[in-house]
Amino acid sequence: MSERPVAMFAMTAENVPRIFPPGVLARLRDLVDIDPVLVAEDFTRPAVREALARTKILISGWGCPPLDAAVLEAAPKLRAVLHAAGSVKGFVTPAVWERGLVVSSAAGANALPVAEYTLAMILLAGKDVLTHRDRLRAERAFPHQGVLPGIGNFGRRVGVIGASRTGRRLIELLRPFDLRVGLADPYVDEAGAAALGVTLLPLDALLGGSDVVSVHAPQTAETRHLIGRRELALMPDGSVLVNTARGSLVDHDALVEELRTGRLGAILDVTEPEPLPAHSPLYDLPNAFVTPHLAGSQGNELARLGLVVVGEAERLAAGRVPEFPVDERELGRMA
Repeated sequence: MSERPVAMFAMTAENVPRIFPPGVLARLRDLVDIDPVLVAEDFTRPAVREALARTKILISGWGCPPLDAAVLEAAPKLRAVLHAAGSVKGFVTPAVWERGLVVSSAAGANALPVAEYTLAMILLAGKDVLTHRDRLRAERAFPHQGVLPGIGNFGRRVGVIGASRTGRRLIELLRPFDLRVGLADPYVDEAGAAALGVTLLPLDALLGGSDVVSVHAPQTAETRHLIGRRELALMPDGSVLVNTARGSLVDHDALVEELRTGRLGAILDVTEPEPLPAHSPLYDLPNAFVTPHLAGSQGNELARLGLVVVGEAERLAAGRVPEFPVDERELGRMA
């Protein structure tokens, strides 16, 4: 058997056993020479610096320090960065691309639980579950006799903003249901939308013609407050906005104004700021449902990210390219 390449974890140390539980870690250690105790939370530590000089594969995660020119100079043997999380924008610097390192990400695996959360919320919103849960709790009796008008998921219109990894995964999950799905994304053409099985729409048309709008665009300077006062006003009465992307994509002041009228509903797993201040009206408005950024990988879902890294390490060991490479040109639009 050939000598295993030296690898090192670069993330918050507490995340290593979460992402690489015993079974996943054992598979990884069959492929690479890695010390699960020596974790690079800071590349200036002498022990980390010494190990960095021998490292060929860096296994990064949440909390990875920036990979700048000085770090790369101290890692002459480094050939690949396998990221056991989503976006690499927070720590991959231009020096990484200039060096020509292979970069891989588990963003696709992290997109799955976000898409699953979003699917669940879309279906619950179609049944107006939260409103009727609260009414039942308050009245302790059924607030209706038999059939409730105005709710249901048959033919409901769902608008997806952004064909990101999560947006595309959500579209896949929506296919078995009797829903009409539209997509707004400036990077997708008619042929691309047809391949996804959705109708391509301008953003304004999507907002104006959807019962539920789900935000999956990346966080960039251009997408800040993508959904503002004007955009919210386009949404039909009784429609629901779902945001599992980034809080900055929605103007929260404008959203609170709309929610106070009772015209719209909102389901927010991400906010700006995060967490919300204690005095935020979003905690108390009956038509706002806020969760603490839990749509992404949590608990046992974290092991899925570790398994992606194991798979990528297997491909590198076999002399193949990663299955989930990160393209520098796509960083601005894929989330």
